[in-house]
Amino acid sequence: MDEINEAVKKFQKELNSGTAALVLLGVMDNAAGPMYGYQIAKLIETRTQDVDIMKQGALYPVLRSLEATGLLQSEVEPSVSGPPRRYYRITDSGRQTLVKWIEIWHQTRGFVDAVLKGGEDD
Repeated sequence: MDEINEAVKKFQKELNSGTAALVLLGVMDNAAGPMYGYQIAKLIETRTQDVDIMKQGALYPVLRSLEATGLLQSEVEPSVSGPPRRYYRITDSGRQTLVKWIEIWHQTRGFVDAVLKGGEDD
């Protein structure tokens, strides 16, 4: 049973790392305005409910990576309730990239679903 649990955890971790950038870019594309990391984490948490999809600590490296590649931009603003916050927003390049990533996601999902379902050739 431990082997199965480890395999499930490993698969979930690999899947999460492969989809985190897509999820974050999608969140930022749908955001009404700039958001800071904790806000993004809480939003994702409300949508995942009991499933451990993305840990908050894993979110920040992906945000920084998306910013480094020009898909997000950020600015630091003072906060009245604590340390300054870094607010992220999607760029035009980020929106264009998201469209392509969504196409790839749909193609990949369709392929995986077809393989899992099996076919007449199997």
